[in-house]
Amino acid sequence: TTLDEKPVTIPKDCAGKFTLIGLAYSSKAEDDLHTWVNPVYDKFISKTGLIDYDVNMYFIPMFTGANQITEANAKKKMKENTAKEFYPFIVCYRGEFKKYKEALELKEKDKPYFFILDEKGKIKYSTSGECSDEKIEAIEDILSE
Repeated sequence: TTLDEKPVTIPKDCAGKFTLIGLAYSSKAEDDLHTWVNPVYDKFISKTGLIDYDVNMYFIPMFTGANQITEANAKKKMKENTAKEFYPFIVCYRGEFKKYKEALELKEKDKPYFFILDEKGKIKYSTSGECSDEKIEAIEDILSE
């Protein structure tokens, strides 16, 4: 669910639009995930640039295994430290991890992962680690095709 308590099913709820997804499954990865939020929001969501992109965007902290018990407290803290305009873009996942780790090739626990899904939910681009100008440009190139 999002921080404003709306359920989201990816890719089903994203059909018809490109979707930008950042996810982290460790607290160490969250710092790097935060480096993505403002650049991606400003460039692709806020509609203040030269090009208006019609995309979905979700940042997903994953609470898996023993970390599932920390979700409620972490979500409360996120709400306290996040502007309400970002609530619809932050989706907290709680549950199984193994199938995602294998399918998405999530190899390094301490890095966030970033994906672009096409209008049909297929992964068109993936990267990991901190945000950079080069990564934003790669996303922009895919969205402008």
